[in-house]
Amino acid sequence: MTVSFPAEWAPQRAVQLTWPRPDGDFARDFDAVESTFITLAVAIAQRQDLIVACGDNTADLRARLINAGAPAARLHLFSVPANDVWARDHGPITVVRNGNAVHLDFVFNGWGNKFEAGLDNQITQALAAQGVWQAPVESLDFVLEGGGIESDGLGTLLTTERCLLAPTRNPQFSKAQIEEKLKTWFGVSRVLWLRHGDLIGDDTDGHIDTIARFCNPGTIAYQSCDDHSDAHFDDLAALQTELRGLRQSNGQPYTLIPLPLPRAIFDDEGQRLPAGYPNFLILNGAVLVPTYGDADNDALALQRLRPAFPDRTVIGIDCRALIAQYGSLHCVTMQIPQI
Repeated sequence: MTVSFPAEWAPQRAVQLTWPRPDGDFARDFDAVESTFITLAVAIAQRQDLIVACGDNTADLRARLINAGAPAARLHLFSVPANDVWARDHGPITVVRNGNAVHLDFVFNGWGNKFEAGLDNQITQALAAQGVWQAPVESLDFVLEGGGIESDGLGTLLTTERCLLAPTRNPQFSKAQIEEKLKTWFGVSRVLWLRHGDLIGDDTDGHIDTIARFCNPGTIAYQSCDDHSDAHFDDLAALQTELRGLRQSNGQPYTLIPLPLPRAIFDDEGQRLPAGYPNFLILNGAVLVPTYGDADNDALALQRLRPAFPDRTVIGIDCRALIAQYGSLHCVTMQIPQI
């Protein structure tokens, strides 16, 4: 049996969003958050199909998305109950098995039982019941979020020890056992583990998609910090050292793209929010990059990413509303490859 895990830059059929609820965690800033979702949804639907798990009023949302510029033929809205919006972590992770797509449905437990996630954990199966998926869904009794793993499409998986070895996820398994499971499920030959890199305010226990991302098999964009007075400096410097020590499967070092750290943003209680630029989404023909109203660093992040994606348009999407609940652009999306 042959198994592979497509990289995010592989051709995509669709992207899944889970729409925010007016009475959910974003209730206080719902209008701003929904505006961000509409901008994101239109940018996706202009390039490929968009699957939306949303509330009961699908006709109204569909009309608003069309009015905002989303092509009607690419919109696929389904009424599905949800706790929250983080589709990256409750959506299906797609692999290719013997030439056919399979959607892996792992357990989502609210990042180690930090938050209620019972409805979110059922979304993939609920969508399957409505005929959304063109491939079979396979449920696995293992806690794993899509934001916790990165694939280069050629047999290398990048992840973090802090997340995958968290005692609130799969404490019954050792690191070696988890690595073997990842190799079997995703058809990879190598798992590269990072020990450093953690954004203040991050609820995920250090998801890889907040700190280091493959742009192509030989290039990794990562969250850096040049300000010695910033609380992130030492840990992100250690992350940079780790990344410099990694090697591709051919023995060559990776080309590394340091992304600036956005200016610190705090919530009303004084909690620093986990703003970062690696939380971008690769689409057919585009890369959507979170921005944070920080003109200099926003522009610098886009500038540094563009050479890594010569065949795609790099577009900034204001995600200040999203980080109010400690996530960003990649966190609310899940791509479905075209197999």
